[in-house]
Amino acid sequence: MYIDTHCHLQKEFYYDIEKVINENLRNQVQKIVVSGCSKQEIIEVLQYALEYDSVFLTLGFHPDSCEVVNDQDLAWLKDLIIKNRKVVGIGEIGLDYHYGKDNRNLQIELFKKQLKIAEELNLPVVIHSRDAVKDTIEILKQYKIKRGIIHCFSGSLEVAQQYIKMGYYLGIGGVVTFKNSRLTDVLTKLSLENIVLETDSPYLTPEPFRGTINSSKYVPIIAKKLSEIYNVPVDKVGAVTFKNASNIFHI
Repeated sequence: MYIDTHCHLQKEFYYDIEKVINENLRNQVQKIVVSGCSKQEIIEVLQYALEYDSVFLTLGFHPDSCEVVNDQDLAWLKDLIIKNRKVVGIGEIGLDYHYGKDNRNLQIELFKKQLKIAEELNLPVVIHSRDAVKDTIEILKQYKIKRGIIHCFSGSLEVAQQYIKMGYYLGIGGVVTFKNSRLTDVLTKLSLENIVLETDSPYLTPEPFRGTINSSKYVPIIAKKLSEIYNVPVDKVGAVTFKNASNIFHI
């Protein structure tokens, strides 16, 4: 059994949502945690969580929306989270300096406000951090958040160890299957107990399907790669990561 801890489920990418859900289940992906990162996404994915037992949600405003999100939007988000039992965390939230730091202060402000909501509601967070490790770690240390995932982790061993020491799990997806990925060397020095599986679908499709649209049904491919890295049966990868994800999201 598997849990995809981070994916995007929208009609923009998948014309038949029910088909996607059924394909997941046929591939032993029994639960998926869908991320809603904008108002439009949040409204859409709330419907899927109500309709499908296997769908759970993390909701939060992505750093790329820092220039348009206001306090009223954050109050709306908090109210939705409180009222919907299938919302199991806040995310993806964080910092993204990949295209520059012109709006750095606005990103940090939005990040902090959402971390405060997570702290108040005692919910885990899913962290997006791209070219912003130093600020991300310094800010996370300011909040008493007990559980969380570093989404799409691809950093160094030293950075991984800092996150793990703070109580965060590392989200590992299709990138680990890429030929040029340096993740394998990092993961061999870390415990499977610190890992959760994710796809970030429809993005980052694992080999051998790279170049096509990603889906949660490919989680077993990521698990197989991890079984090779850790030299353990793929069933153990599934069991350990399933337990880790369940502990984080309480599902």
